[in-house]
Amino acid sequence: MDAVTQFLLSVWAFFQNNILTKPAFFVGFIVLLGYLLLKKPFYEALAGFIKATVGYMILNVAAGGLVTNFRPILAGLNGRFQLNAAVIDPYFGQAAAQKAVEAAGKSFAMMMQVLLLAFIWNLVLVALRKITKVRTVFITGHIMVQQSSTALWLVLFAFPNLQQIPTLIMLGLLTGTYWAVFSNLSVESTQELTEGGGFAVGHQQMFGIWLTDKLATKMNKGKQGKKIEDLKLPGFLSIFNENVVATSVLMTVFFGIIMAILGETYMHELDTSFAKTQNFVFYILEKSLFFSVYVSILQLGVRMFVSELHESFQGISQKLLPGSLPAVDCAATYGFGHPNAITIGFLFGAIGQFIAIMGLIVFKSPVLIITGFVPVFFDNATFAVFANKKGGLKAAMLIPFLSGIIQVLGGAFAAAYFQLGQYGGWHGNFDWDTLWPVFGFVIKNLQFFGVALVIVAMLAIPQLQYYRGKYRRENYFKVAEDFENAKPYDAA
Repeated sequence: MDAVTQFLLSVWAFFQNNILTKPAFFVGFIVLLGYLLLKKPFYEALAGFIKATVGYMILNVAAGGLVTNFRPILAGLNGRFQLNAAVIDPYFGQAAAQKAVEAAGKSFAMMMQVLLLAFIWNLVLVALRKITKVRTVFITGHIMVQQSSTALWLVLFAFPNLQQIPTLIMLGLLTGTYWAVFSNLSVESTQELTEGGGFAVGHQQMFGIWLTDKLATKMNKGKQGKKIEDLKLPGFLSIFNENVVATSVLMTVFFGIIMAILGETYMHELDTSFAKTQNFVFYILEKSLFFSVYVSILQLGVRMFVSELHESFQGISQKLLPGSLPAVDCAATYGFGHPNAITIGFLFGAIGQFIAIMGLIVFKSPVLIITGFVPVFFDNATFAVFANKKGGLKAAMLIPFLSGIIQVLGGAFAAAYFQLGQYGGWHGNFDWDTLWPVFGFVIKNLQFFGVALVIVAMLAIPQLQYYRGKYRRENYFKVAEDFENAKPYDAA
């Protein structure tokens, strides 16, 4: 290996380990680059970098707090009742994929190489936007890691004897196309929700967001239905008009029931922070109120980094990738909807999941599913925010409920078919309970032709958006560049 190649590889390794897979620094780096391309003074660019990075760190603290605080409670249902089941959660899914890859005699380190190739392919598709019609760069680092992990196993499951280089190339094209195409699919609905916020969603439920937008619009049937913000509760119920109060009370009831079922003794085993001297009722109250705390923190972080990213990304879109948008964490949308939509989405999604799980038990499914906090919260809260915008309260309740059922049934099929149930987990988010099981099934049965078919089918989606979508041709790229002046196509 010559010195130039070694230097380039070391630069990639540094970028990969310190920026690409660290979403806070990745967003901060993009903001810094954007401001410099806009020829802002360096001190302004540095200030933007700090605010964007800190804002994303605040979001990560809140999201991590939600997961850490509540996942053990839901997963505890598994241990308490001795259920042999797979947890539908991207962290459990990543761990299961790693075990499966290593059990197959392969190196899990391939996942990082997949991530880099997929990201480069995403950039190529955006650079060729006039041909591909792709407008979005997927930059949510931790999600990229999780998805690369599960995708690695799906391809190895279909091609157990494939050599490393063909595997990497195939996965890079497959995963990078998914990131580019389906984040691009969220552009119109996200720009409408945020009124030109300047970003798309790059997460685990991008197909679900597009589907939610379509279903909610049809449910509204062109009429102005009642939205969450229109609710005016009478008498003492008016306290629930305050989102902090509504969230706190509902979460206390929801998690209170679960923790009461698990029992005080078992909660002491699950949670080391549960002091022996603390009353069980006050422990439940404290854990439940933290839900409101973390949601409030999350919204603060969103406001900080989105405003910086929106302004600075204009430098990148003007100088490097014209007409492009960053695709970021789904939580970035929470600051643009009614705060109670987040709680409603989570609750109705959880109800849907619990009903579906009972169905698996009744019909003696070979794989039982345990609710994972990440899909049941982040998917369904996101759907409720988008559904409330287009379809009102009814859509914000019904769509997350249906999503919860789909997450469990799709997760049960995927965990069984792809043999990850034996390792205790499946990815679990909406796209990975709908799209990816279909992708994996096609690839497993049609082999190389299946891979080509999936990639070509995905690349056809932006073409359909461009020629047959809501914003056609002259307005298609304008939705990303100049949303205020982008007019939807009127079929009439």
